[in-house]
Amino acid sequence: MSFARRVAEIEPFRVMAVQQRAHELEALGRHIVHMEIGEPDFSSPAPIIAAGQRALQQGETRYAPVAGLTALREAIAGWYRQCHGIEVSPQRIIVTAGASGALLLISALLLEPGRNLLLADPGYPCNRHFLRLVEGRGKLVPVSATERFQLSAERAAQHWDAQTVGALVASPANPTGEILNRADLTALDALCRARDGSLIVDEIYHGLTYGCEARSALEIADDVFVINSFSKYFCMTGWRVGWAVVPEDYVADVEKLAQNLYISNPEVSMRAAEVAFAPEVLAQCEANRVRFQAQRDFLVPALREIGFKIPVTPQGAFYVYADSSAVTDDSYTFCVDLLERSGVAVAPGIDFGNHLARQHVRFSYPKPVPVLQEGVARIRRHLRR
Repeated sequence: MSFARRVAEIEPFRVMAVQQRAHELEALGRHIVHMEIGEPDFSSPAPIIAAGQRALQQGETRYAPVAGLTALREAIAGWYRQCHGIEVSPQRIIVTAGASGALLLISALLLEPGRNLLLADPGYPCNRHFLRLVEGRGKLVPVSATERFQLSAERAAQHWDAQTVGALVASPANPTGEILNRADLTALDALCRARDGSLIVDEIYHGLTYGCEARSALEIADDVFVINSFSKYFCMTGWRVGWAVVPEDYVADVEKLAQNLYISNPEVSMRAAEVAFAPEVLAQCEANRVRFQAQRDFLVPALREIGFKIPVTPQGAFYVYADSSAVTDDSYTFCVDLLERSGVAVAPGIDFGNHLARQHVRFSYPKPVPVLQEGVARIRRHLRR
């Protein structure tokens, strides 16, 4: 049987294979320290769970409006008003199946065969695979620690070609935790505007910053595409609720795509998300953020002490993208061996791009400090063998 060439060109998300193997080892009785998956180590706040239960009990299990429940879209607009002091029309907010759903819709909206979006390398791998799915391409731009692993307007201009339709950036970013400041976003917006391109900003890790603030691209301009989600800060990964803020002229087309791709989002999940902005939920989310910062503040110096190079302390998200060249010349083999022999699961750099990928690994740190301490101790022993 034949199948579409795109399937072969979309690479596997290797960290999921790492997670699967870790679970297999646990089923055999092994104890595994999980530092591979980007997921908060807390269940959803109790008011969110209770709202979802009420929705089920009230029979809210039918098709919902394709752009999302009005009350939820209005609540998200209120969040922008509260956090960033900006007015966003609820009509421009499209509720999606996680940030991934938003990325898929925007990819389908902007890309044609042969066209490309500029992406930072390293970066979240599924972004370029969404583009390939719609017969477009992610044009990877190598960035390094000296550039805070972020795509600058200058670097974007160097790689922009006749087939480029814009740039897709993330702040805070996966796998690096780095942030684009207001000046960075302004320069990128100016470049895209000058070249008749689109700026798409993934803000899924907003709320998870440490000692600084991540600015929304909507503070810079209202004709950018912004993506966010309830997954990370609000600890709702499995509910699959995200959103896109879309320029007004594109709302109808995005809704049309959503109608055809998935009809609507689960009403139960959206009802649960409606209470995410309640004061008692935000208080718990903020307490979680404080714990994440303490976990980062333990892990970064501990990894440096055992040989990993981390030139810049990540400012957001919950990842450490570490240069492993002092301990291995092949980070993928290192990750496999570390899991099999020492019971520590981490993500290989080759998941996140091509640039120096085999000399980097990503550690995810939303775990209690004692768990991270055990992980570091096992890695230290592993390196001494």
